[in-house]
Amino acid sequence: MSFVVTLDGPAGAGKSSVARQLAKRLSFHHLDTGALYRAVACCLDQNGIAPNESERLLEYLKSMCVRVDENSVFVNGEDVTDLIRSTRADEVVSAYSALKPVREALLGLQRAQANYRNLVTDGRDMGSVVFPEADVKFFLTAAPEARADRRYKELLKKGEAVLYNEILAQIRERDRADMGREIAPLKESGGSIHVDTSFMSEEEVVNQLTAIVRGRIIKG
Repeated sequence: MSFVVTLDGPAGAGKSSVARQLAKRLSFHHLDTGALYRAVACCLDQNGIAPNESERLLEYLKSMCVRVDENSVFVNGEDVTDLIRSTRADEVVSAYSALKPVREALLGLQRAQANYRNLVTDGRDMGSVVFPEADVKFFLTAAPEARADRRYKELLKKGEAVLYNEILAQIRERDRADMGREIAPLKESGGSIHVDTSFMSEEEVVNQLTAIVRGRIIKG
């Protein structure tokens, strides 16, 4: 049986980077589900497919092939790694991720990853929907201002012209949309460990989570 660790939480809480480092520490595989949803959303957006349950959307999902390596994401053979971290991806991902056909299309792909390897996975509903029986479930959060500051600095390093206040507004709107949607809303799963990363460095968060998981493995 594989050992599964889930990290849920709002946008900008540091889930993906922490999950990636945690997986390295534990020698587990990292499944970045946020990258999956961003890849699908960006491709649907680029193809002019609106975020609603249309026949065109269903047909595109049937023909789509998504592959995630450790550092890259591909859709139908095209590398979309840079595209999924753009500001446009931030703007469109929530609307597409809320659609039932999109979530159903990716659910099986995500669950299959745990069939043959130990897993660290992050997203919005990993512990509540995708892996409700996970061995360890975390909920990472941070104040909107802290998350906006992290995202602002990340985009500046990439050379993008961005405004902090606009990013903060996007994060607050994303939180509202993610928590209020009907399908798989953002919420803490029962049995999850709450971790506020507002005033913690990434290394401090990784150290804390690593100690908790290793403790569970020893007890298990």
